[in-house]
Order: sequence, then C-alpha cells, then structure tokens
Amino acid sequence: MGKPAVTDDPKSPAARSDLTLVLRRNDLASRAHLRFELVPDASTRQKIAAALGLQKLRKLRFAGELRPLGRKDWELVADLGATVVQDCVVSLAPVPARIDERVERRFLADFVEPEGDDIETPEDEDAEALGAVIDVGAVAIEALTLALPPFPRAEGAALGEDGALRAAPDGQVPLQDADLRPFAALAGLRKKMDGKE
Repeated sequence: MGKPAVTDDPKSPAARSDLTLVLRRNDLASRAHLRFELVPDASTRQKIAAALGLQKLRKLRFAGELRPLGRKDWELVADLGATVVQDCVVSLAPVPARIDERVERRFLADFVEPEGDDIETPEDEDAEALGAVIDVGAVAIEALTLALPPFPRAEGAALGEDGALRAAPDGQVPLQDADLRPFAALAGLRKKMDGKE
C-alpha cells in the first residue's frame, strides 16, 4: 500500500476506507498536527468482526487528531464510534450495542516500560513508548476491543439466583443447582408424602 493520505490542514482530515494508517516517526517531525478519519468498508469491518469474535460490526468510525506534545512526544485524541452485534452470554442471541468513546494516547520518546514481577498500573494509563511508527489503525482496534460490553445479554435472558448463567432449549426450564443435588428427588418425594398425611 502507498503512503497514507494525510494532511496538515485541520479542515481536511485524512479519510480512509480501511484501518491501515501507519505514520513514520521521521515523517511526523515536520508536521504541526495531523487530522485523520478512518471509516472501514464492509470487507474490512467483516475481518475486524471475525478477529474480535463479533457477530457483526455494522459501523466503525475513528476520527481525530495527532499533534505534537512538547518537542519529541505526540498526542492522539480521537472519537471512536461503532455499532456492534455480539452473542448473548446466556442464549447466544444477537445483542446489538452502540459504542461512543473518547480515545486519548500519548506517545513518549523517553517512556520507560515497567519491569519485574510486581508491575503496578502506571499513573498515566494512556502513555506508551514512541516507536518508529504510530499505527493509528491499531489504536482504533485496541480502543474498540476495550470498549466492547464484556457480558452482553439479550432482553429477557436471566442469570440464576446465585448469579450463574442458566440456559435451556426453547420451552424447557433451565436446571438449577438444587436439581442436581443427590437427595433433591427424595426431598420432593418427602414433601409429597407429608402433604398426603
């Protein structure tokens, strides 16, 4: 693929129909700022949906600006908008969801990765090392992945009393833990017998 369509004009963002906007660090040095807009086509959305385990990715738009932060660092600020369809965690029925997120990343030339077994969450969770390139498309996919609802549930799909997932074929009642206990049937029989006395 050729060099990405980018622009320094804030009124003319780089519009692309895929997510392959990769900017070289050396190319950014001469720019004051860069606006971008990524709106992947149906084929690209289908590939993203498959990679993320979605039923569908109906819409995706990632638009914002990459601008200098000091003399060596860069800041990305963008809006992520997406319409996704996931599997219900209870019934596997389709569950649509709308995602609208503000995404901020800081690419720091002097960023030091934490080391050792006892790594704490960094104070600036949006900061990362500035490498040879800034992959705007990868930032979009990461932001989408983090924004997905973790436990999508279709309307009417319910959890058991103990919070466990329960599912059964249409027209049947899901088993409860009490149904699986060895003496559950005897307890039911005892109740019936007590009622007859």
